[in-house]
This record gives sequence, C-alpha cells and structure tokens, in this order.
Amino acid sequence: MAVQKRDVTVAEFENFIALSENRERRLELVNGEIVEKVVTQEHGIIAGNSVTEINFYLRQRAIGRAAVEVRHRATDDQENDLLPDMSFAADLNKTVIREGTVSSMPDLAVEIKAPNDSFKKMRAKARYYLAHGSRLVWLIFPDQRVIEVYTDDDEYVVGEDEMLNGGNVLPDFSIPVRNLFKNL
Repeated sequence: MAVQKRDVTVAEFENFIALSENRERRLELVNGEIVEKVVTQEHGIIAGNSVTEINFYLRQRAIGRAAVEVRHRATDDQENDLLPDMSFAADLNKTVIREGTVSSMPDLAVEIKAPNDSFKKMRAKARYYLAHGSRLVWLIFPDQRVIEVYTDDDEYVVGEDEMLNGGNVLPDFSIPVRNLFKNL
C-alpha cells in the first residue's frame, strides 16, 4: 500500500520513518515511493519458519547472520530502502547495525507475498536485489505454496513437494519447501 506517491529521497524517507507516528509501521522506500508492508499471521509464520530453518543451519556453520525485517540500502541508490521479510548476510566481521539501515544488500533476501503485493512488483524487487549485490532471492507465494528462486544466472520455481537449497550462499543447506508452510 503506497503511503506517498511522489519522488522521495532516502533522506526524506529517513525523516518520515523517524516521526513518532511512523516508528511502529513497516515502511520501505521503493523507487522513490513510500510503501507500507502489510503483514498477516500467515506472513509471520512463514518468516519465522524461514529464519528458524536457516538459524538451525547456521548453528553448525558460523558463516553469517539471519534476521527478519532488517532494512537494507545500496549505497549508490537514493530511491530505495528495502525491508526484506528475512535476510542473510555472510559477513560476520561487520558490526551489527543497532540503528538505521544496513548499507548493502543481503546475500540472501526473502520476500513473502502479502495480499497487497503484485507478482510483477515482487519479481522486480527480486531483480533489484540481485542488481545491487544480493546473490540469492527467494520469493515465497503462500497461496500457491511455491518459491521462486533467483540468482544472477538462473530463475526457477520450487514446489511444496520439492527441496529448497541455499546454492553457493548457504552451502549444503537443503530443506523441504513444505517446512516453510508448517502450521498454516
């Protein structure tokens, strides 16, 4: 859901989200437009399942950090400040950001389709992540129970009865897709 339909810069966006009435809202800047992310219980369960599976994997391999709703921005872009539903960053040497936006894209960005998301905008966002430094993107579609997987050189769909892997971002990570839809 668009909050403002005008060209907003990152600086203006930061001022807007700092307002007391906006602090609890899930807002992101997409191509200069402030957009409010609509999350549901279904959305939260899938995000929780995703980060749980990856964190179990990371307990055995200290290769990075997984988190939900971490703000990311490419340093060379003044029109986008994104809030992936779940993300993974492989660099443990970087300081954990305690306030504001991470100034790079995550290695893995996960977006879960909300009722107000269009397939077209989600796919455009996946390509944006890849063009600005992400190496892997998962778009999760709860109604279809599928995941679209995006890398620099491939795009494919994984169904509920198939296995999802982490490619070269999460080596040897593999889970049944159905695990992400548990408890729905």
